[in-house]
Amino acid sequence: MTDEAADPRVEASAEPVEPVEPVEPVEPVEPVEPAGPVALGVVRTPTGHAGVDAHLARLADADHLAADGHVEVYEDVHRGLREALTALDAPPVPGPYENRS
Repeated sequence: MTDEAADPRVEASAEPVEPVEPVEPVEPVEPVEPAGPVALGVVRTPTGHAGVDAHLARLADADHLAADGHVEVYEDVHRGLREALTALDAPPVPGPYENRS
């Protein structure tokens, strides 16, 4: 038994080790800007009621706003739709000549 075989620091491989080339530092990557608002492409089917259709068309305004701007548009549309529904429950107003006795 020789001293080389007993020494654990001696490599068993006789292949030459290639020198490692120094790695150049990588420049930090600039953060990617978030994409702007993008329309979802939701199709709005006309209802046939001009007031309701106008409010639903207002939803398209939210397509070009950041998410924090959607609330104002949604609340406005909701308010308008609620008023349109409330108007359906109102009794008809008699015309000027419908109150004949």
